[in-house]
Amino acid sequence: MRKVVIVGGVAGGMSTATRLRRLDSEAEIIVLEKSGHVSYANCGLPYFIGGVIDDKDSLLLQTPKSLYERFRLDVRVRNEVIDIDRTKKELLVQDHLTQESYTITYDTLVLSTGAKPVIPSIEGVELAFTLRNIEDVERMVSALEKKPESAVIIGGGFIGLELAENLVNQGIKVSIVESASQVLAPLDAEMASLVEEELQKNDVKLYLQSNVQSIRTGSVLLENGEVLPSTLTILAIGVRPDVTLAERAGLGVGSKGGLVVNRFNLTTDPNIYAIGDLVEKVDELDDSATLVPLANIANRHGRIVADHIAGREIREVKTIGTAIVKVFDLVIATTGWNEKRLKRSSIDYLSIHSHPNSHAGYYPDAKQMSIKLLFSDKTGEIYGAQAVGSEGVDKRIDVLATAIRGGITAPELADLELAYAPPFGSAKDPVNMLGYMAENVLNGTEKIAHWDQIDEMVYRGYKIVDVRSQNEFETGSLPGAVNIPVDELRTRHPELRTKKVLVTCQVGQRGHTAAMYLNALGYDAFNLDGGYLLWSKSPANGRKERKEIAHV
Repeated sequence: MRKVVIVGGVAGGMSTATRLRRLDSEAEIIVLEKSGHVSYANCGLPYFIGGVIDDKDSLLLQTPKSLYERFRLDVRVRNEVIDIDRTKKELLVQDHLTQESYTITYDTLVLSTGAKPVIPSIEGVELAFTLRNIEDVERMVSALEKKPESAVIIGGGFIGLELAENLVNQGIKVSIVESASQVLAPLDAEMASLVEEELQKNDVKLYLQSNVQSIRTGSVLLENGEVLPSTLTILAIGVRPDVTLAERAGLGVGSKGGLVVNRFNLTTDPNIYAIGDLVEKVDELDDSATLVPLANIANRHGRIVADHIAGREIREVKTIGTAIVKVFDLVIATTGWNEKRLKRSSIDYLSIHSHPNSHAGYYPDAKQMSIKLLFSDKTGEIYGAQAVGSEGVDKRIDVLATAIRGGITAPELADLELAYAPPFGSAKDPVNMLGYMAENVLNGTEKIAHWDQIDEMVYRGYKIVDVRSQNEFETGSLPGAVNIPVDELRTRHPELRTKKVLVTCQVGQRGHTAAMYLNALGYDAFNLDGGYLLWSKSPANGRKERKEIAHV
């Protein structure tokens, strides 16, 4: 009888254990979990803090008792593996319930120790909270019972922003300190601007390009000398693979700091597997090592390992890093690579932006969203996408993530037959429209310029022509733009007195029509991608430098 020991529970460990039991009714399966809870919804922790989820027990998916009754799993909580003897195939375990230690042997070992929060080396860091497990939640809830007036969240990533929303909903004044020039690093700057605007609208103070010097009781001191009031300070800088145990056992650690595994999730020891946040993944785009701490990947790893132990065929799974987060009334989602990463890797690409409605505009309550698509300038291969809006974002990013996985090119998005009725979408779904736009750019039908190229275009002698209505133009426009509404362009284009034109409208649709017409007349016309709306929200709009919005 095979003896499989799994170190660590939650998504990866418990997926391995339960899948293996379904495949092998006789194997001895032991799960050792150092915390007090082996199966819980850690992605729901910020919403318990905010009171959206009011019953902590609803986050506890399974218990040792329920797992034994259904699967005959030997699950031991508060049992921490201290050491691995690979030669003897033996573990040293500390039972924190009895305060005794013991050894246990294995035939096959699965490591699912996950990731641990990044703890910076700053004075007073021990006063700050982290949010990684149920025990962290219990400590934070105890602090919230004292009715803190203010909170500082160090880190503007997914967890930091989820916590910000939930603490604001508890009536707490929240500040976010982020060392980068934007929140949500997976987004590009112009898309992150939309999120920053939403945070400020909800009275969250942003301190971008800022670092904490020290944490004190009741305050946080920034490196620039500014003191922020804080009766609750939270570290949300990110996580890194918890390789402490594996590294001590001599297992291979990769360039990104996670364990090295092969396509079967085997480590450098043929008897030891590793899964989830602990390991480095293979990037879909360039086969490089990457770290993607997501629960769905951990679950998939668990299934792969269980299948491989049971002798089943395995499909190699690479990652594209699809993620989504809710921030007040916005939904933000991303998949694949962003523009910053493409530039760092010297990959040639094209990008387009659209601002479609979540469903047919004539049907009530349609909500506008912003979508960015990145793709190869030669083949149309989709590299990545980002979307921000209040409705319909999840549906579109999931389609785009599926397209990346399936090898569908950007122009082929136009061919997708997506479900349509006025309450749910449009006859030309936003995903279809991205396909039409990408095809126009790739085949040379349309020439576009981007929000960060406007100054260069003007320097090269291009006149900015705004083809919106006069009323729209008067509410705000690009500096130096002249207004000729699109419906008047046929008679008024001689007023331009130059053949070099940068056309803009609100979102790019009327600009496309105007640029196509002008090019047919012999003009050299570019359409401003994303239109005035994208520029007005972008870092280049002239209203604020990004580092200045830190103190709004």
